Amino acid sequence: MPGFPKHPCAEPGCPRLVPHGKKYCDEHAALHANDDRQTAAQRGYDAKWQKARKRFLAVHPLCQNCLKHGRYVKATVVDHKVPHRGDPKLFWDESNWQALCKKCHDEKTGRYDSHPEYRY
Repeated sequence: MPGFPKHPCAEPGCPRLVPHGKKYCDEHAALHANDDRQTAAQRGYDAKWQKARKRFLAVHPLCQNCLKHGRYVKATVVDHKVPHRGDPKLFWDESNWQALCKKCHDEKTGRYDSHPEYRY
């Protein structure tokens, strides 16, 4: 049975082909050694979080952002108002949580969390 075909290296502009299961060629692999994102459980979204999330959504069933605009939409996501970036104290601080629908959460995350603004 034939194996999987090779595919281009994920480094922009690199024409080298890499085998199935690898993302980068040998030259670019070292540049991206620490790029892999941790799993959700490794980032703290484990069974303990799922339990806390479920409890929070039971108390706050509506999207906070939609409510501001007079819409009643079921909340499905517990969002961290201020991104915790791995800080366990900020991660578990319920005053930093807000109930959002997926649409509002994705918009907020794309707008603010994906491109953090650093101030010195």
